[in-house]
Amino acid sequence: MASSTNKHFTLLFLLFLFILKRASSYKNHSSIDEILLFAPKHVTIFNTLATRAKLVVHCMNKEKDLGIKELPIGARFDFRFRVNLRGTTTYNCSFEWPGSKEKFDIFRADRDDSETSPYGVCRECIWYIYERGPCRGKRDGGHSICFSWD
Repeated sequence: MASSTNKHFTLLFLLFLFILKRASSYKNHSSIDEILLFAPKHVTIFNTLATRAKLVVHCMNKEKDLGIKELPIGARFDFRFRVNLRGTTTYNCSFEWPGSKEKFDIFRADRDDSETSPYGVCRECIWYIYERGPCRGKRDGGHSICFSWD
């Protein structure tokens, strides 16, 4: 019995050391939450349409429909979640305003939660919606990263 307990303790201790080593290798992360499994994510979407039109947003993933939100200019919609164990979490959204209907994956784990992504990991994923496409803001005040519609 004691041997089994020691093996479990050793395994947990090695896992802790692995996570600690991995955490120390990420210099660009503002929090250890960003690199741990199941780290919380917060997505915020702002209506920044130049035409000042109302933006209708509808976001969902495979398990959850977040409903339809109507955002006047400057308004925001936000939601929170955790990335799944497989690292495949995706939230896709449709965006409508007079004369246009567009789609975009507002969160993709391979793009927004991967240390190998050229766009970096976001814990607070802040999106500004423009007619030409969505732009992900940077918390540190750096330049936004803009994307094309899907």
